[in-house]
Amino acid sequence: MIPSAYSGNSTNSGRKSDKGLSLPLAETIKRAWEDPDLRQRLSFVLFMFAVYALGVHIPVPVPGFDSEKVVDLLKGSPFFQLLNVFGGGALRRLSIFALGLNPYITSSIIMQVMQQAIPEWKKDMQEGGEYARKKNNQRTRGLTILLCFFQGWGFLQYMRVVPAIAALTPFDNATILIFWTAGSIFQLWMGEQISERGIGNGVSLMIFAGIILSLPYQAETIIRGLQTGTVAWWSIIVVLALFLAATWFIVYFTTAQRKIPIQHMRRQVGTKTMGGQTNYLPLSLNMAGVMPIIFAVSLVYIPSQFAGMLGGATTPAGAWLENLGSFLNPANGQAISQQVPLPRGLIGCLFYTSLIMFFNYFWTAMQYNVQDIADNLKRHGSFIPGVRPGKQTRDFLDAVISKITLVGAVFIALVALLQYVTPALARIDASFVSVIGGTSLLIMVSVALETMRQIESSVLMRQYNQ
Repeated sequence: MIPSAYSGNSTNSGRKSDKGLSLPLAETIKRAWEDPDLRQRLSFVLFMFAVYALGVHIPVPVPGFDSEKVVDLLKGSPFFQLLNVFGGGALRRLSIFALGLNPYITSSIIMQVMQQAIPEWKKDMQEGGEYARKKNNQRTRGLTILLCFFQGWGFLQYMRVVPAIAALTPFDNATILIFWTAGSIFQLWMGEQISERGIGNGVSLMIFAGIILSLPYQAETIIRGLQTGTVAWWSIIVVLALFLAATWFIVYFTTAQRKIPIQHMRRQVGTKTMGGQTNYLPLSLNMAGVMPIIFAVSLVYIPSQFAGMLGGATTPAGAWLENLGSFLNPANGQAISQQVPLPRGLIGCLFYTSLIMFFNYFWTAMQYNVQDIADNLKRHGSFIPGVRPGKQTRDFLDAVISKITLVGAVFIALVALLQYVTPALARIDASFVSVIGGTSLLIMVSVALETMRQIESSVLMRQYNQ
């Protein structure tokens, strides 16, 4: 989550959190739909969602393909289940949108890390303006295309246990990779169009739409489980209760902020006194958003992914990676050994939590440069009451952000572990609650809140101008 301008928003002690909503949801939507421009933007977003839903159901040409065998295969890989949920079920259908936006997200993360690691790139982004931004976008897109082919090839290797995929010729594989790459780039284009001609962040809304598209299949799976007796009725009640509690928990922490008062020095301009106002520097409790989970998930399931590509248990390297992946998988209930009856998933949960904590600090440190914030405050004649400008301001902000980051890291870790705790508490198979797991729920709530804030802001701005 990239912070806004260092000065924050003006506020007073009686106002709601800047990240909260000041209007009721129904009232915001009603006013937005009454405005011609906003109605056109919202209609465009819905149209893009419809195009996306259509593309999810268009399969790539694979002779004799059976989606049920892919579904069975996905059950054994939480990582592929997560990608399938984010893509609206495109992966299990072998759709043209099977790769989703995952290559672009990975590419964006790599480029942001590279900007921090290469001083020349960082300087260009800070001083290069529009030209530097376009150049960075070109690098990101080029890396995205490369990752599309690499990840697509990995998917095909992992799915070779499905007879129809194992029988594919090299030409068929190349055709599928081209379809998948084109589909992923087309999704990226739709996301950019939503950002430009719609409302909200287009890429985030495309991921949001994918998760929403997965809900009907999830509901169908649960209903089928109730009919066959695989799922108990009380398990559904427990899942719904945890879902509502987790939603409230996520909304509360996502909108929570620590507001640091910023005092502006008075300046005499002619006969007028300028400045002297008090603004706030809002620091979000969940600064990193869902990025630490994306980092952690990618690393936790890397051994299992490469094990599938290397032949699994049929090769020594694949067998070793498969065994390592079983220890790192938080959902694995297999015992560590006969002498230690504890589940291997316990080790996976500890490792997963440690990665989330680490990447939360790592991502926050990349996005929040306390030295730059302190220098900007000093340059603009602003200061934190009771704190000297310069080094003391930097140390103060560093201490506050460190404490906030710790709380945010614990929050993200609890949300991420929810998808592994819920099946155990509800006595239900994890495949029945994959969509309403912690990661998916965090993305849905965060994107919905951010989009509604933008809609509400546009509504209030138009009313103010009238």
